Amino acid sequence: MADLTLLLDAIQRGEPDAPGALLTQVYAELRQLARAKMAREQPGHTLQPTALVHEAWLRLGGEGQRWENRAHFFGAAAEAMRRILIDRARRKLAARHSGGVAHVDADEIEIAAPTQKDDELLAVHEALDAFAAHDAQKAEVVQLRYFAGLSIEETAAALGISERTAKRHWTYARAWLLDAMRVR
Repeated sequence: MADLTLLLDAIQRGEPDAPGALLTQVYAELRQLARAKMAREQPGHTLQPTALVHEAWLRLGGEGQRWENRAHFFGAAAEAMRRILIDRARRKLAARHSGGVAHVDADEIEIAAPTQKDDELLAVHEALDAFAAHDAQKAEVVQLRYFAGLSIEETAAALGISERTAKRHWTYARAWLLDAMRVR
C-alpha cells in the first residue's frame, strides 16, 4: 500500500518513470479484481479480465491522470469497470430490442448469454446513481465491492475507513439499493 502512495506522490511531482511504475504495480492487482468480478458473471460471457483491465486503464486516462491517494485511484478504477460493464450491458440490450436489423461489426460479435444479468446490472447502475446522490461514501463502498470485487477489508483500506464502518456501509447500501430496485 505504501508503495502505491509513494508512486502517486511521485506522479504528482512529475517524475517521468512513476506512471510506468504505477501501471506495473497496479496491473496485477487490477487483473485480480477483474478476474474476481468476471468469476461472478454468467457462463458464456466473452469479456476477459485482461480486456476489462486494459479498457479500465484507458478510461482512467492512462499515464496522464492524477490521483490524490490509493482510495481515489481504486475508486476511479472501480467506476471505470462499472461503466464498462454498464456500457456492455446497454449494447446487448439495444441489440436485443433492435428487431434483429442492425449493422454487425465483426469485432463486436459476442456469444449469446442470458439477458437477465444485463437487466439486473442496469437496475443496479440506476439505483446506485440515485444512492450516490443520497450518500456518496456508501455508494463508493458499493462500487468497490460490487463492480471492482474488493473484499470488505480491501474496501476499508482503499477508503481509509475501519472494517466495521465498511461493513455497516455495505449492509445499509445493500438494503437501500434492494428497496430502490423493488420500486422500479
